[in-house]
Amino acid sequence: MGAGPAALCIVAELVQQGLDVTAIASHTPDKPWPNTYGIWAEELELLGMADLLGHRWENTVSYFGNGITVEGREAVEHNFDYGLFDQEALQKALLKRCNDLDWNLDTVKEIQVLGDETEVICISGNRYKARLAIDASGHRSHFIKRPYHGPVAQQAAYGVVGRFSCPPVNKGQFVLMDFRPDHLNESERKQPPSFLYAMDFGEDIYFVEETSLACSPPMTFDQLKERLNARLSKRGVEINEIIHEEHCLFPMNLPLPYRNQPVLAFGGAASMVHPASGYMVGALLRRAPTLAKQLAIALAKEPSLDSESLAREGWNVLWSPELVQRHRLYQFGLRRLMSFDEKRLRAFFATFFCLPRKDWSGFLANTLPLHKLIVVMMKLFWISPWEIRMGMIFGMTTSTQE
Repeated sequence: MGAGPAALCIVAELVQQGLDVTAIASHTPDKPWPNTYGIWAEELELLGMADLLGHRWENTVSYFGNGITVEGREAVEHNFDYGLFDQEALQKALLKRCNDLDWNLDTVKEIQVLGDETEVICISGNRYKARLAIDASGHRSHFIKRPYHGPVAQQAAYGVVGRFSCPPVNKGQFVLMDFRPDHLNESERKQPPSFLYAMDFGEDIYFVEETSLACSPPMTFDQLKERLNARLSKRGVEINEIIHEEHCLFPMNLPLPYRNQPVLAFGGAASMVHPASGYMVGALLRRAPTLAKQLAIALAKEPSLDSESLAREGWNVLWSPELVQRHRLYQFGLRRLMSFDEKRLRAFFATFFCLPRKDWSGFLANTLPLHKLIVVMMKLFWISPWEIRMGMIFGMTTSTQE
């Protein structure tokens, strides 16, 4: 169920395993995706998919402001290539692996598990039976059950692709995080922090996006738009032409689904968004083949396997004990960061990028084995200023905010 990046990733791999797949979505799978998807280029190189990048930057930097530097430089140079997917190319590549599978254009109303099979009932009245239903329709799904852990923190972003009176970032540059707060007044600095994510597309076209890492309730698009305009204005930059506006809103700390339920999930519905970075597409591409292969093996080994047992095989691969523990560590870290004011958050990230590149990049991609992730978090704690260490342990209270 679904037709976004998560659905196409898992459908493609299931088809490649020779399984009989029926796909259902409310729109066609070739409908253009509205948002941009970024990734560190090395992640795609390891998958042999670097040709799916529409843009790639060698000049990748961050800024943290107020005299915060790394190795004496205001611009923190990451020395690590970053890219944006060519969304059309990615979509076409995945659809090609789906071997011209037809999507049933319908909306799912109900799912009933009938022992050996699962029945999917749509609002049209159509009914589909399968050994297993996989929900890849996104984090808003009503069919995947999960515990309630209080309000969910969401990452929000408002962005513009366009032409400007002068370059909003240096030519040929990608800015991962610009936390410089000089456009904010004293009152605004006490509000949830946000940063600029920006890049040069060439031909005098730039993408600038004001991003709130995670808030509950989330920052509104109007707030982010106002901050973006204030940031640009402070630097003497005006928007001359808007080619595209981007609005992003998704959960960062959605609880993991119950792993004993007979409907399987993938992507946002399975809480696969990285709690520390908000990234997911790299994980989809890495984890879909393993999941599809395990489902095929289970069915080949026991063709009469019922829906609940087959779903359990999937959940055990999708959220193995190690992946669950890694997810919990990331969620713990996010809770701590959400308690930081903008000054401490800037200091934290400046310290984070003092880690060796293999450490911070593996942390952001969620490719570090559990024991290495723990070691990296300990390294970060050790090199952090005392106040940041205390925030990592206890979180910051309103009395310590500045």
